Amino acid sequence: MKSKICGISDSKTLKFLTNHHCPPQFIGFIVNYPKSKRFIEFENLKKILSVDKKKSKYVAVLVKPDQNILEKIKDLPFDYYQIYDCPAIIVQNIKKKYNKKIIVAITVNDQNDVSKYLKYKNVADIYLFDSKGYEKSMSFNHEFIKNLKLDKELMIAGNIKVEDPVEKYVEIADIVDISGGLETSGLKDISKIDIFLKKIKQISNEA
Repeated sequence: MKSKICGISDSKTLKFLTNHHCPPQFIGFIVNYPKSKRFIEFENLKKILSVDKKKSKYVAVLVKPDQNILEKIKDLPFDYYQIYDCPAIIVQNIKKKYNKKIIVAITVNDQNDVSKYLKYKNVADIYLFDSKGYEKSMSFNHEFIKNLKLDKELMIAGNIKVEDPVEKYVEIADIVDISGGLETSGLKDISKIDIFLKKIKQISNEA
């Protein structure tokens, strides 16, 4: 079991993650979606990305990215682009032009939404199944994806909480993506992050 902690917007939290004895495999930053309270302005983004990522991968979370934002971030140390709401051909062009690995985000409201991943088979490095909440913490029925057989890693998001029994995700996904569930009063909570990372480590050791 791997983990992604998303919505990081300050250096202190980022340093805690990268220096943790069991750091997340992925760390996400909200790059171009101002509706999210976790959105980070470009100048601040550049500053905090100077933190050494060490064993983690940095992920740019992008909603319908345009040429302007893609050019602005092209030299930043991102390993993955996590892309929402883009046709497969555009995602393919982004992947080729900027030489980044791609997390294709599929937002799910009902069973029919799940099959959208098939459009991205030739471009996705990881499939992320998320709710349609975007900036809001919303869930979707994880039973919709429980029996998927994919040839890529599957990441799951959507109102996941630190108190959730992580073992329930093991049979569904390869990677758990959490953001709001690690916050107190809207800010990332170091103690919750520590609990979550230790739970992921324990599950991985038992697997």
